[in-house]
Amino acid sequence: MSDFLPTCVEAARAAGKVLLDWQLRFTVREKGRNDLVTEADVAAQEVIRQIVLKTFPDHDFLSEEEAADRKVQNLPTPPRRSRFRWIVDPLDGTANYVHRLPAYAVSIALEHGSDLVCGCVLDPTSGECYTAALGQGAALNGKPIRVSGCQTLEQAMVAVSFPPNVPRGSIEITRFVEVLHAAQSVRRLGSAALNLCYIGAGRLDSYWATSVSAWDVAAGVLVVREAGGMVTDIRGTPLEIDRPELVAAGSPELHAQVLQTLRHAAAEHARQNFTK
Repeated sequence: MSDFLPTCVEAARAAGKVLLDWQLRFTVREKGRNDLVTEADVAAQEVIRQIVLKTFPDHDFLSEEEAADRKVQNLPTPPRRSRFRWIVDPLDGTANYVHRLPAYAVSIALEHGSDLVCGCVLDPTSGECYTAALGQGAALNGKPIRVSGCQTLEQAMVAVSFPPNVPRGSIEITRFVEVLHAAQSVRRLGSAALNLCYIGAGRLDSYWATSVSAWDVAAGVLVVREAGGMVTDIRGTPLEIDRPELVAAGSPELHAQVLQTLRHAAAEHARQNFTK
């Protein structure tokens, strides 16, 4: 496994340079801005692909942009050819990127079978590079990191990811309100990958999301686990990375409290809808 992480980091740093270069080419309100952002996304993806597949040509490659193209063309996901699969988000936090907010990232993970074996999340703006390898711990710019160990929700800073357009009265809003009332504070920072890395570094205590994809969270999930944290699906069962409705926390005690609060929110949401 020792050869994988350096390639992962090399690809993330190269993609980060591409994103910074492209960001200088458009303004927030420029006509055709979305097309330029897509070009930046694709350019970063292709740099990652070239570096990864040049070194490991027999591995599978899953990226957000490729998946989006297949969805538009109504094409099925191609079958796995290898037990190794690179899971790539060349730009996690697109809205932040467009508005020049610093919370966006490149996220790259390698999966072997059903195990995440290495990952890298790079914040191009700050230069912070989070890395993790299975059984070898997690690091920030080469220095080991650990989760906060926070054990109570009332003392916890918690992050959440919402879908782009959250409907009024949705369960996402009910969950948010329940956690908001129970936690010390709640944040919506705009990058799932960085949310997870911030848990690994002890900056956040917990995070939940039901609207993310494998490429958003694969690397960050490994960072949390290798930093001593806990990640499951939103029901408390083992996480399937291709269906990542997840809850992450810096301690088992806090994880259990967040799960309980989210279950209470689901029950409250069902009760409200039943009485309408």
